[in-house]
Amino acid sequence: MSFENTAVPNQLFDAEHSAAIVASSFDATPDPRLRELLTALVAHLHAFVHEVRLTPDEWERAIEFLTATGHMCTDSRQEFILLSDTLGVSMLVESLAGEGGADLTEATVEGPFHVVASPERENGASLNDADEPGDPLLVTGRVTDEAGAPVAGATVDVWHANADGFYDVQKPEAMGVGDLRAALTTDDGGRFWFRSIVPSYYPIPTDGPVGGMLRATGRHEFRPAHVHFQVTAPGLRRLTTHLFVGGSPYIDSDAVFGVKESLVFDFPWVDDAARAAEVGLPNPFRHVDFPVVLHREEPAGTGAGGTVG
Repeated sequence: MSFENTAVPNQLFDAEHSAAIVASSFDATPDPRLRELLTALVAHLHAFVHEVRLTPDEWERAIEFLTATGHMCTDSRQEFILLSDTLGVSMLVESLAGEGGADLTEATVEGPFHVVASPERENGASLNDADEPGDPLLVTGRVTDEAGAPVAGATVDVWHANADGFYDVQKPEAMGVGDLRAALTTDDGGRFWFRSIVPSYYPIPTDGPVGGMLRATGRHEFRPAHVHFQVTAPGLRRLTTHLFVGGSPYIDSDAVFGVKESLVFDFPWVDDAARAAEVGLPNPFRHVDFPVVLHREEPAGTGAGGTVG
């Protein structure tokens, strides 16, 4: 077979230069960021294959694993997110995207259960539609930018597990989808508050390929107790984070590597009948205040040097 008329002769494959040969096929990619991503992906993937001398049987098993991961995905479950989480990739992506000032609230993983829209609720509302048992909880907070200015009208999307460690989408027949979720709007002072119950630590789903990976590597499947937050406002960087319950089991060994020291808070008991009546909770109740500091983005078309000409 002759290759005299081959348009790109350097694409003839050889193992020693495999990454460079494949990367050259992306040279004409119009989108420079896509070209950068694919070139780096090929470089690292081929380096991995070279380093471990991956066998055909191992590569076939890897493809089977990814295929099975896709088959586990449904409208209420995202096994690929779970895989990303348990490999620490989700945390790394969120952490790099959230880098900024030292006073900013740190980011963490979204998790696989942010799969339904949270019902819009007024500040002070109860998230516990199904009257789930658990320690009564008052969560208060205030959203500001890094200069300390309150952010009015921010959307605070909240979701968490019940006291048995289940999310609504895991037990829709008992809890109802939308239970222990809320989309709140901050007031003129940037404040938000809601009533709920203290969530429990829980195992991530282990009936799929990710669970098999954990068992094969001797890792546990538990996450410490936490409340999810996603906070958005015009002109500010979106924040995806957690509020972790201090003292929860697995706080030092989260299966998805999501814990950061700045996000661990005490949830102390409050024994105050008047305050309990004021907020509509039984006495005593637990309370946590969670200040959220967002990064203010520069307007489009500007940078450190001012407007781009």
